[in-house]
Amino acid sequence: MKHINMTNALLLGLLAIMPAVYGADAPVAESQGKVALKGWPSAVQKVRYMSTADNTLQPTLFYKPAGAKPVPLLVALHTWSGDYLQPEPAYAKWCIAKGWAFVHPNFRGPNKTPEACGSELVVKDIISAVEYAKQNANIDPDRIYLVGGSGGAYAAMLLAGRAPQLWAGVSAWCGIFDLRDWYKQTSVRKLNYATMMESSCGGVPGTSAEVDAQFRARSASAYLSKAKGVPVDLNTGIFDGHKGSVPTSQSLEAFNCLASPGDRLSAADIAFITKQAKIPDALKKEINDPLYSRCKALLRKTSGNTRVTVFEGGHDMLFEAAFAWLEQQRKGKPAVWDVPALSGVDLKGQLIEVGK
Repeated sequence: MKHINMTNALLLGLLAIMPAVYGADAPVAESQGKVALKGWPSAVQKVRYMSTADNTLQPTLFYKPAGAKPVPLLVALHTWSGDYLQPEPAYAKWCIAKGWAFVHPNFRGPNKTPEACGSELVVKDIISAVEYAKQNANIDPDRIYLVGGSGGAYAAMLLAGRAPQLWAGVSAWCGIFDLRDWYKQTSVRKLNYATMMESSCGGVPGTSAEVDAQFRARSASAYLSKAKGVPVDLNTGIFDGHKGSVPTSQSLEAFNCLASPGDRLSAADIAFITKQAKIPDALKKEINDPLYSRCKALLRKTSGNTRVTVFEGGHDMLFEAAFAWLEQQRKGKPAVWDVPALSGVDLKGQLIEVGK
């Protein structure tokens, strides 16, 4: 995988941006004056906030619209090997165009140290970033959304289970559900992610009870069942795990974790989809979803507040599908699956490859 390919950057219409006016709880700027952030809209600020994890100042990107009315908050999470400065401008451009607030926290950077990779520090950093946004902007508590791709989807699924009370909706693309399973999958393919997990969790799984406990405690699989009341939209490319690094089984197992028993995919179907990169004949059904026009939806399963879509693609993310779905969700309400056409932002069905 590589960092986001901006040659396919989203064509987003931007609203006029008025200077933000902050009160006593003004963001703590990392440097004086206006800071140019490579790959990000100029309205986005680089700030620091206090994390309850260890009472340290942690960095995040931040944007809030002008005006006094309550606004939605988009919490966007960087990818596995990235950090908060990783160029993912579509998140901010959507928020600027739609009048949402936005945070893109660091949560201890790339997943290659014990401090990162789903640690308690990571969980509290992300929760503290939400609190920071609430203190520095008028956030609608019923419209706090969580989104990410790849490692960002891993963190999104983890936080969905660790802090389900926060989220109005969670959109996860090509995410990692269980670290131990992914360790096996990446080891077979000799990918460096296995080494990064060893560094984070203290060694190779199976070598000690302590290492195994770390793999378990840092996995979304240990907590995601607690998010059954939260609208969760899972997406995976059918060629991921072949051309990309996260096999489709990870998202399909995440769906089974949240789905009612009668709605779950069988182990045989998951294995077939993952290994063959095909949909079993018995599961084939025509799906017409304009938001997936660039990468056709091949399989879709829904159970209560949870949905999974397998699309014709690899380790990819459709921002327009993520944003359009999130926009319809409200905290404490059943998931909305009938998503109307987008308005106010021209997205043109663009597709990007999720960063590594």
